[in-house]
Amino acid sequence: MTTTRKKSATKSATKRNGSAKQATALLKEQHRKVEGLFKQIEGARSRKEDLVTELANDLAGHMKIEQEIFYPRVRQLDEDLVLESFEEHSIAEVALKRLLDTSPEEETFDARVTVLKELILHHVEEEEKSLFPKVDKKLDAAESEQLASEMKAMFDDAVAEGYESILPEGTETTSSDIAEQRVLEAPMAAHH
Repeated sequence: MTTTRKKSATKSATKRNGSAKQATALLKEQHRKVEGLFKQIEGARSRKEDLVTELANDLAGHMKIEQEIFYPRVRQLDEDLVLESFEEHSIAEVALKRLLDTSPEEETFDARVTVLKELILHHVEEEEKSLFPKVDKKLDAAESEQLASEMKAMFDDAVAEGYESILPEGTETTSSDIAEQRVLEAPMAAHH
């Protein structure tokens, strides 16, 4: 199938299935949801444990799709920023695990929410200002939609399974460490 016919087929599929999301738009949508969950946790008088579980599921699923699909695919656009993103994920994952181990009644709960939120907000700002514009410029619409579709499917599965199935136990090894090692061992793909 020629490139033109592929793009037409993708556009037709998009029209049949509703409007397809670009990869960075999907990630931004997830960023906004996580930001909203932080606000809910900070303002909640009850249900904090349920909200933290929802936050953990969403963060774990989000990090998984970035680490396993998005970062390997866009690594060549800004390798230093992608490697830094893996490190930020590791630190955020440790902070998330510490929060999950803390009861809302404990004195340290609010501080741990604040620290995790600050880590995530910094990471989101860097991605959205530095990496995402490069990705949007490099990937054509069909590639970006396909990437978003793959990420959305993995995210939905990850959230359904829950953070416990994604995050390794303990703080010595993070899911980011594992994914980063795979990326570093793989040759950089030459994408158009």
